[in-house]
Amino acid sequence: MSLQVTRHDFDQWMMPVYAPAAFVPVRAEGSTVWDQNGKDYIDFAGGIAVNALGHAHPALQQALQEQAGRLWHTGNGYTNEPILRLAKQLIDATFADRVFFCNSGAEANEAALKLARKVAHDRFGPQKSGIVAFTNAFHGRTLFTVSAGGQPAYSKDFAPLPPEIQHAAFNDLAAAAALINHQTCAVIVEPVQGEGGVLPADPAFLHGLRDLCDQHQALLIFDEVQSGVGRTGSLYAYMHYGVTPDVLTSAKALGGGFPIGAMLTREDLALVMGVGTHGTTYGGNPLAGAVAGKVMELVNQPEMMEG
Repeated sequence: MSLQVTRHDFDQWMMPVYAPAAFVPVRAEGSTVWDQNGKDYIDFAGGIAVNALGHAHPALQQALQEQAGRLWHTGNGYTNEPILRLAKQLIDATFADRVFFCNSGAEANEAALKLARKVAHDRFGPQKSGIVAFTNAFHGRTLFTVSAGGQPAYSKDFAPLPPEIQHAAFNDLAAAAALINHQTCAVIVEPVQGEGGVLPADPAFLHGLRDLCDQHQALLIFDEVQSGVGRTGSLYAYMHYGVTPDVLTSAKALGGGFPIGAMLTREDLALVMGVGTHGTTYGGNPLAGAVAGKVMELVNQPEMMEG
């Protein structure tokens, strides 16, 4: 017989980095969640912008179950069919030529920042390592991404933080221009700030960042972990703005509830990262590839975007 657990057990057994709700969900379908006592709730959070197609979507269930019957995991010594198909879906739908798969948005942003530093190091030298980010942004919880996030409440207790990361006010192009120079390797920005308040960038702000990055040979990274996969009415928010980034990160809704992250970029940048320069044990696994491929198939349709 399985162990009977309650919400109280969280407080006894788990590291207290969360304050979960007073009930424990045990089943969900569509936008409805049921707790241990059979009480139902409407899920307005969607797993923090993750469950793009709701809970237990039948097509996602089928994709997962079929793949689980074939191949679960291989490690990065091999590739697999579902992840290759997903890569082609993303390439065909965006500006990108190459994709790196991981497990979360934080990992995707970590990879993007590492790519920017590697490109600058190889092409210009180690002195070109500065990163410009924005206040009230959120890019993840790794030490590198929490430092870029611009919310001291999340980073102050973990000093010393990675150096050479500066923050300007979001939507303030003059403030950004004052920080971006020839020592800058990357500018990372959310086209729509998520945790910062669901604040869209002004078109002139993103166009200005694009110009500044071109002028100073820095990479423009769009963090679309929260804004991507149809949440703005386009597959990715950059498509609304007419501004193409050098690197784009995606996660959350990409897996429809299954953990996956992706970093998308151009061919010339991707080739800087040779064998062994970066990696992940679980990233790009067949289960994630199968589910995310079905999400892309369902979401990237005109009728879905119109909704």
